[in-house]
Amino acid sequence: MSRRTGHRHARKVAAAAVAAVAAFGLAACQSTGDTEAASSTASTASGAQGSGTQGSGSPDASAKSGTGDAAEPLRKTAATPLRDGGALYPRAIRLEHSGKDNGRVLASTVVHDGGDGIGAVQESTDGGASFSQVGTIADAGSADGRGLCCATLYELPRRVGDMPAGTLLWAASFGQDEKPAPRMSIRVFKSTDVGRHWSYLSTVAAATDAKGLWEPEFSIDAEGNLVCHYSDETDPRHSQKLVAVRSRDGVSWSGLHDTVASAPASDRPGMAVVRKLPTGTYVMTYEICSDDPKFACVVHYRTSSDGWDWGDPPDLGIRPQTADGKYVKHAPTLAWAPEAGNPQGRLLLVGQAMYNADGSRAEGSGRTIWTNSKGGEGVWREIPAPVAVTSDKLDSCPNYSSSLLPSADGREVLEIATDYDGGVCRPYHATDGI
Repeated sequence: MSRRTGHRHARKVAAAAVAAVAAFGLAACQSTGDTEAASSTASTASGAQGSGTQGSGSPDASAKSGTGDAAEPLRKTAATPLRDGGALYPRAIRLEHSGKDNGRVLASTVVHDGGDGIGAVQESTDGGASFSQVGTIADAGSADGRGLCCATLYELPRRVGDMPAGTLLWAASFGQDEKPAPRMSIRVFKSTDVGRHWSYLSTVAAATDAKGLWEPEFSIDAEGNLVCHYSDETDPRHSQKLVAVRSRDGVSWSGLHDTVASAPASDRPGMAVVRKLPTGTYVMTYEICSDDPKFACVVHYRTSSDGWDWGDPPDLGIRPQTADGKYVKHAPTLAWAPEAGNPQGRLLLVGQAMYNADGSRAEGSGRTIWTNSKGGEGVWREIPAPVAVTSDKLDSCPNYSSSLLPSADGREVLEIATDYDGGVCRPYHATDGI
């Protein structure tokens, strides 16, 4: 199966996994009008995690904080379902620009209610120990089997147009399964009440043929523009490439340009995630899928000084690796955490699968995240993942585009990762020390 066919097939397999929830006697998701979903509660674990996961060690609770005072004991919670039923593509944010609501954790997933694709928004008011559903995003563009994929969740850190800081944005890929032929688009919705209600804001891009537009990701560039990065299949010179557009108001988008576009037409850079360091440097991680074994969905990264100019697009970037040559493949995500004594903080990276230098699957694949305290430069260090994913399949469920959310002090990380429960793809959340 070609990578192009396989990439699309994997997304459809994932949607089918969610739809299969009913066959296993589980509720597929809340109806589009229901925001009273059952909550999930994670109890503090003193030993191993719950069924289906393995325990992971935490740093000594007597470690000192950056101020020299005794730090609070580190939390470790068991892996617990985020919501009833199946869901895909988790994202988590901690509100930092929303006044009295700061500190709340919001998580989004893509769920399928019959033939309707919807965005489900969960909230935690206890730092990620438990979640309950507070909102949904439903749109005709993803109803009646048209398809929904690859959503992102973002809190504006500053005013953009008439949207104040704290406005929430949610965007996704719509229409990949539309008949008789797909006409995909990336559509943006906003919320001004902490995710309870959502309204359509704009369309970032719309395909004029049956090719795909995937995996939107937001950032703010050095000039204060709202930037949307996404994966684009519509250029006939490339099977897929990474592009970016920007907006002064979140409504009108311009400046379309390539950020990663490989010279071999068959290469498929995709799944960009962008984080800004305190130094002002922006870091982007992405996968590069290719017929060349060197780039068989291997994770890479590159940097930018302004969040808009990422250098020469054919330069495919740097492959992160550990001291012994391990590397990761497929569906990477990136997070930033403060670190005592280190002005640029530390990066946390997770990919679907981890490999040894010789190309064999590494022990700990699906159960490991990586850290780096030098802005991505040099070697990365392995630490146990809060959620230990047990399935080793390489489709759009197990550990696929997992979400990492470090605590405000950088000593813990909340992870939301998907794994199979029978034939159902379910998101699990857990917290552990970094």
